[in-house]
Parts: sequence; structure tokens; C-alpha cells
Amino acid sequence: GLWSEVNRCGQNGDFARALKSVNKILQINKDDVTALQCKVVCLIQNGNFKEALGIINTHTKVLTSDVIAFEKAYCEYRLNRIESALKTIQSASQQTDKLKELYGQVLYRLERYDDCLAAYRDLIRNSQDEYEEERKTNLSAVVAAQSTWEKVVPEDLGLREATYELCYNSACALIGQGKLNEAMKKLQKAEELCRQSLSEDSDVTEEDIEAELAIIHGQMAYIMQLQGRTEDALQLYNQIIKLKPTDVGLLAVIANNIITINKDQNVFDSKKKVKLTNAEGVEHKLSKKQLQAIEFNKALLAMYTNQADQCRKLSASLQSQSPEHLLPVLIQAAQLCREKQHAKAVGLLQDFADQHPANAAEIKLTMAQLKIAQGSVTKACMILRSIEELQHKPGMVSALVTMYSHEEDIDSAIEVFTQAIQWYQQYQASQTRGANPKSPVHLSLIREAANFKLKHGRKKEAISDLEELWKQNPKDVHTLAQLISAYSLVDPEKAKVLSKHLPSSDTMSLKVDVDALENSHGATYVRKKAGKLTGDNQQKEQGQGEVKKKKKKKKGKLPKNYDPKVTPDPERWLPMRERSYYRGRKKGKKKDQVGKGTQGSTTTGSSELDASRTASSPPTSPRPGSGAAVSATSNVIPPRHQKPAGAPATKKKQQQKKKKGAKGGW
Repeated sequence: GLWSEVNRCGQNGDFARALKSVNKILQINKDDVTALQCKVVCLIQNGNFKEALGIINTHTKVLTSDVIAFEKAYCEYRLNRIESALKTIQSASQQTDKLKELYGQVLYRLERYDDCLAAYRDLIRNSQDEYEEERKTNLSAVVAAQSTWEKVVPEDLGLREATYELCYNSACALIGQGKLNEAMKKLQKAEELCRQSLSEDSDVTEEDIEAELAIIHGQMAYIMQLQGRTEDALQLYNQIIKLKPTDVGLLAVIANNIITINKDQNVFDSKKKVKLTNAEGVEHKLSKKQLQAIEFNKALLAMYTNQADQCRKLSASLQSQSPEHLLPVLIQAAQLCREKQHAKAVGLLQDFADQHPANAAEIKLTMAQLKIAQGSVTKACMILRSIEELQHKPGMVSALVTMYSHEEDIDSAIEVFTQAIQWYQQYQASQTRGANPKSPVHLSLIREAANFKLKHGRKKEAISDLEELWKQNPKDVHTLAQLISAYSLVDPEKAKVLSKHLPSSDTMSLKVDVDALENSHGATYVRKKAGKLTGDNQQKEQGQGEVKKKKKKKKGKLPKNYDPKVTPDPERWLPMRERSYYRGRKKGKKKDQVGKGTQGSTTTGSSELDASRTASSPPTSPRPGSGAAVSATSNVIPPRHQKPAGAPATKKKQQQKKKKGAKGGW
């Protein structure tokens, strides 16, 4: 009765009813091994992993490890007790195929990718069933993880990318290698395969397809972000968030990536997105490096939003979790700098550099930057010179020489060059076993040192560098010329001897067609210009110039009523009211006297109508719905005349008078 019921329900997939029948059997015999096993299976099928594990642990005498090892390990795996699951699998007396499959999953979650790869290869080699495609997908996922997180160049597994999952994993592996364009093509292929696969099922809606494509689109957006196409990436990220996918890991990654795009801008949007990274279960969906990156960005966001205490708390927590990691210390130092505590920031960085010499180089570079920001250039140089592994690098040499030159410390700058050149000499001597060929970087440093010394008048010190360069390349005429110039001040005889090595004028002469050169446009112009320097030509040109000047003179126009017999009025150039015979105007002729000055000017409201005052006033923002205000720099032409307020009749009379014929123009 009861067992047949359990069997029938199990075959139909009705594990809730099967569980009821099993419980009835256990009421009769509580230590029935088969019944307990069935109960554990029913609970697992119903998703009650905690209860199933509880039954296993309370019946250890009956349910021994060799009987229930897989079920126990699976419950621990699903409850995210990954270390416990690994111990359970390893302690099992017999390694069944089911345990090997679970072992591969456990190793992947523990990020032991090399062991995981070996486990899946063994499974694929020794298994022949309908799950081969799933195993290959898992194998490709391991390779993608190695490429992304461990920067291991993935080997070609020879897998045929017939499914969108395999295509997607292949794209992830390419992203890890930095092959972004190839990865994008793979993702586009994965999207196409996904649509084809899901569209064959009539029950699948367009919304279901978009939900399944969300992870592919998220990876596409990530590639766009890496390529600098931040606007496109942001648009795609937000489209995915609007779909509200159920994968909390995907949402957390997208939210984090949006925060990195926003940086110190749009912080309110970033604060909303942070909530998605705090969702329940995120820590079990992402890798350790992903979770760490999210925590770093939380600390940075706290700094950007001026939450100093929160920033310190988060960065201190990160530092305790990863004492050797640079970012927590750099974030703390940045926060101190925002609070104007530069000395404290430098002290913090110095302590970290002392405790972790392996990471000291990057920390010291930051310290030097802080010193430069404070104006302590010499101290910054001292810090940079203490980084032994970078002293010989061209970039470091260039930076130090520039900084010392700024401080006018030429001796220290030359010392930097000397130390770098000596390092290359020692290195090459050790590599070439006595032979001493110069590398391009070494020769470049010697040349820069020589040029620097010559520029700052240290010709004596430049001689040895120039001789070394000439020795390496005796045909270098430029270096020889510099060497002769340097010796001319120190040892003129030596300069004369060296000058014999200069090529003769015959060998240096160029084969030039003189006639063609003289007949060219440029030569004609130069020749004409040169012709002006000769005496005759100069006089001729001057004579022509005088003629031209006379032609330009125009005779003044005489008045229409001009009489040559009458002597002109000697006061004709003075204004009428300033002439000796001026008697003034008759009173009462005009009621409104128009002000003196130019035609149309007025005294009333002049400040209001002054165009120059309006132009010099600062522009104001337009009101909503109004036209934009014209700024002071606009090219709007102001009106030439303004009509005086309250005197229209006067203006009209003036116009009439002008029409009748006023004498003379303005």
C-alpha cells in the first residue's frame, strides 16, 4: 500500500504526496533506512535543503556516509556551505559519477579552476550519456573564469560552439584576453543562437527571450564600456535593469558598472544603484574579485558623497580583509587629502610602503604626487629616486630631470642621467658576457644626457657622452659637430683634429638645377625683394612711389557759390556760435529748444536709452517661455537713433527743416 503510493507519486513527480506516505511509514518504523532516504530525496526535490540536512545529521547511525554521501553534499552545496560539501565528497568511501559531477561544481565555486578543469575533463572522457553538452558548457565556463580572473591564456578545447551557452563562455574568455572586437562578434552569435533556440518553443514569449538574453546584453554593454563607448553602455545597462531580471548577480554587476561610469557625477543615481549590490544572495553568485570590486566602489562612492566616516569604515574593513591590497590604503589617503590632511596621508602611505615592500613602488608614486601637489618638488624627487626598480626607466628619468630643472638643480639632474646610464652598462655587461653593444634605450639616454649638458653650458661634461655616441656610429655627422663644438672651448687642437672627419663640401653639395630654382615662383619673389637693396633700383622704386602718392591726392571741392574775387571768411572753420559776428538767435521762435550736439540727441531719459550702458550690463537668464537674453558679446547692431519721449512735434519739424535744405553736411 504505502510503498506503492510512494513509488507512484515519485514517478509522477508529486513529491509532496510521496512525503506524506513516507512519513506514515516512518511512524511505523522510525529507523527504516529506505524510508529515511526517500524522505531526504522528497525534501530535496521540494527545495527543503535545510530540513533534509537536519534529518541526515540526526540519523547518522542509520544514514552512514556511504549510503547518503551525495544527498548530504548536495544539501550543503545548495545551502552555500561549500567547504563542508567538499569534505563530505572527499570522505565518501566510493566516488560515484554523481559525486564527481558535484565535485566539479564545488571546485568551481571555490575558484580552484585548475582542479575543476581536470575533474570535468575526466568526466567527459569517462561518461557517455545525454548530459555531455552540459559538461562541455561547464568546461568552457572554467576556461573563461581562468582567462578573466587569473589572466591565464586559455587553451583551445576544440569545442563546437553549437549552443549559445558555449558561445557566451567563449566570448568571456576572449574578454579576459583583451580581444574585445572578437568577443563582441561571439556575443552577437550567441544572441542569434539564443533567439533561434527559444523561438522553437511555442510557450516562450518575447519577454522570456529578452530575460534570457539579459546576461548576453550585459556582457555586450561591458565591452562597450571597456572601449570607451560609455553612453551606449549606460543605455544598454538601464534597459536590462528595466526588465527586472531575477538573477541578483547580474543586477549587482550592472549596478556596479553604472556606478563606475558615474564616478563623482550623478551620485544620487549611484546611491540608488548601490542597493542592487546589497541584495540577498549576491555574495553566492559572484566571484571574490567581483565582490571585492563592488566593496571598493562603495568606499569610493562614500568619499564622493562626503560621507567621511563611512568611507573610512569601509576602507578599513577592506584593508583588514586584504592587508596587501593597494586600493584600501589609496582610498583612505584620498579621503585624508579631501580633508586637507596631506601630511597624514603621506604618513599613512609611508607606513604601508614599509610594511609591504613588494607594493612600495606604486605607493611611493602616489606619495610623490602628493608632495608635488603641496609644492615640495625636491622631496618628491627624493621619494621617486628611492624606487630602485624604476630608477633606470626612461619615463622616470624624464620626470626627475624635468622636476630638477624646474628647481634649477642641474647637478642632480645630471646625476640622474649618470645613474641610469651606469645601470644599463652593468645590465648589458652581465647579459652579453664582456661584449658591450648599446641598446637603443641606452643610446637614447646618452644622447639626451649630452643634449641636456650642452643646453645648460656643461660642454666639458658632455664630451664623454658625445664621444661614446660617435664611437657607436662614426657616420653620425650631427654628433661629430656637437663634439667639435664642445672641444672648441676645452681643447681647440682636438677640435681641429676631429674637424678633419667632417665630410668635404664637395660630398655635401646637393645636385640642384640653379636655373629651375631661379625661375621658380618663390625665387622670383625673393629676387625682386633683394633688388630693392641696390642703389639705382632703390631710387627707381622710390620715384615710382612718389608718383603714386601724388596721384592719390585729390583736389578739395569748392562751394557752389564760390567767388575767387572775394576773400574767404577767415573764421569759416569755427562753429557759428563761436564766430565774432554771431549775435545769437531770436527769442520765442521755438518753444522747445533742442539740445546741443548731434541731430536727434536728447537729454530726457538719456540714461535709459544709452545703448552703451545696456551692452555693458551683465546678461540675465531668460524667463521661462521668453527668448534668450542677448549677452554683452553678441553681435546685435544697436539702433542708431532713439525717438525722444514726449517731443514728437520737434522731431517732425527738424525733419521738415532738413528737407528744405540745411546748409552743409555733418
